[in-house]
Amino acid sequence: MLLVRGHGGGTALTGTIFERGERAPSFKGAPDEDAPYVWVCDEFYEVESGGSSTTIDGRDINVAFESPMPRGFDTREQALEAAKEHVRTQFARVGVPASDVSIEVIKAEPGQS
Repeated sequence: MLLVRGHGGGTALTGTIFERGERAPSFKGAPDEDAPYVWVCDEFYEVESGGSSTTIDGRDINVAFESPMPRGFDTREQALEAAKEHVRTQFARVGVPASDVSIEVIKAEPGQS
């Protein structure tokens, strides 16, 4: 299991890549269990009202969360590239430029996240 964590705007977002042989989550919309690598991470966007209040880059905003959209990949490299792009996109949706987002990849044991 790999944790892909992005840092930007004074906060962080972490998603999980389940690797070959690990049990990926099974729920409506989950990719085919035959996919060797499965990426799962929250998706969010800024809203005018409602949602959850948070502070990004010193600015108080409201964000709404979408259901995670798991994606399956054939290779570890494809999964990592898609995960990094996903994290950058989530930050961009709340006004943090991709160039201001640092990403780390952490090898984790099952149950750690």
